[in-house]
Amino acid sequence: MENWQHRVQYYETDQMGIVHHSNSIRWFEEARTWMLDEMNFRYKDMEDSGILIPVLEASAKYINMVKFGETVEITTRVTQFTGVKLTIDYEIRDTVTDELKTTGQTKHAFLDKETYRPISLKRQHKELYAVFMKMFEQS
Repeated sequence: MENWQHRVQYYETDQMGIVHHSNSIRWFEEARTWMLDEMNFRYKDMEDSGILIPVLEASAKYINMVKFGETVEITTRVTQFTGVKLTIDYEIRDTVTDELKTTGQTKHAFLDKETYRPISLKRQHKELYAVFMKMFEQS
């Protein structure tokens, strides 16, 4: 699977001319959404199936600055999957130099859309469980 790419927009920068730190979390979401699209199971498909996957935790480590006009590539890797919880690791790299800019992680739970209670994909959505398990095993 290829990785998500993002061209830095001027509005994403701060007074110092670098990308504001909050944008990394947004880019993680863009990459995660793209990853699900690539898995052939979009957020909308999940929600239509009665599943929500909220973010429980998000973290980022800023290694090198990203500036306006640069294009970055965001790599996603499923590093933990239990069928109830999911952890995704991210790397943001410059597409020209391959310089590592940011690393991060998000943690998620699978919830029933109506009750907001945790669900087990292994028991209630075996097909989706298999898709995520395959991603986890390939990481």
